[in-house]
Amino acid sequence: MPIRKNDLSGLLWTALAICFVLAMVTQPKITFQGATTGLTTWWEIVFPSLLPFFIASEILMKLGLVRFIGVLMEPVMRPLFNVPGAGGFVMVIGFTSGFPIGGMVTAQLRRQGLCTRLEAERLMCFTNNSSPLFMLTAVAVGMFGKPELGLVIAGSHYLANIIIGLALRFYGRGERTRRFTADARSWSVYSAFGALLQHQRAQRQPLGKLLGEAVASSITKLINIGGFIILFAVIIRLLNEAGAIGHIAAAMGALLIPLGFEPDILTALASGFFEMTIGTKMASEAAASELQQLMAVSMILGWSGLSIHAQVASMISQTDLRMGLFFAARLVHALLGTCLTWLFYKPASTTGLLSLPVAAPIITWSNYHSLTVMAYSLLALIAMLIFLILLSIVCNFFTSILAQVKKI
Repeated sequence: MPIRKNDLSGLLWTALAICFVLAMVTQPKITFQGATTGLTTWWEIVFPSLLPFFIASEILMKLGLVRFIGVLMEPVMRPLFNVPGAGGFVMVIGFTSGFPIGGMVTAQLRRQGLCTRLEAERLMCFTNNSSPLFMLTAVAVGMFGKPELGLVIAGSHYLANIIIGLALRFYGRGERTRRFTADARSWSVYSAFGALLQHQRAQRQPLGKLLGEAVASSITKLINIGGFIILFAVIIRLLNEAGAIGHIAAAMGALLIPLGFEPDILTALASGFFEMTIGTKMASEAAASELQQLMAVSMILGWSGLSIHAQVASMISQTDLRMGLFFAARLVHALLGTCLTWLFYKPASTTGLLSLPVAAPIITWSNYHSLTVMAYSLLALIAMLIFLILLSIVCNFFTSILAQVKKI
């Protein structure tokens, strides 16, 4: 049977899968060590930090809060990011939880018809962030031992993503924009509350069923994420054993060494290309200046790793969303975040951001366990939701005042 052009990708993946199986059979110890590392990372950090957000987002979506926020935030999200007001809910979840929940909630909005495909692709690109607890605690405190570095790490990461979101408002401008509020004059707390009640009346279900479905769906998705983390942890170990990581680092060195980066940083970047957590840990231990370590961490967090890309792809697999724009946004995020880190960073002995008095986080690397992470993750979500609702009310208040002034 002749081979067609469309068959090549399938044959390539088949060959890679066979090579992966052979590598695991010939290197069982390396495979076990990688799987153990991935499982520990998932169970101790990822599972407790994402579980409350997954459950909360499922419940809030089913209760219709996204409709409430969608009406209130339309005057804010539309002019700034060219996405519907419901995107404000995705921003809250994405900025307080971490990868890949932004992609998951965006896919839910798309399935419910609350946004168009281009709007969902824009939204997915700037609402997928690293967890604030991971950056402020695991990286700044646990890996660098300096809580004050969290300002630079998290600040450059979030600011770069917001800039990307503002820039992407021009992407696909020829698309016909669909507004999900009935009338521009209906932007008010009253109309938002009406949209919430209308959804609950149409989707009424017992509380026990609601909670059961939310928990079951969340755990299923987290098990899926755990599989990706373990898989890529094993792949990194096998590639490192085979020397492939070194070759990838050498290829990166052709571009980065002339810019002044130390060779030891390149190995961390090559590992971070596949998995974010492992790459950031190696970057913090690299034989290089603190600035170069932070720039490498910012680059890895911005790119987020192929493991995160695969997780996001699995979240949107049952929608018509495409990954091309997401890949491009991650590349830009890596470069922009690195530049912002270089701009913000000042040694502790000089005047700058790091010289500001910063209280050490309540969570430290030594007590960074599941219950602590889960509690603070849930508190962050509640605080951000309250802030968003208050911001929505204030914005609508000023919008109504401006409308009255224009009539005069």
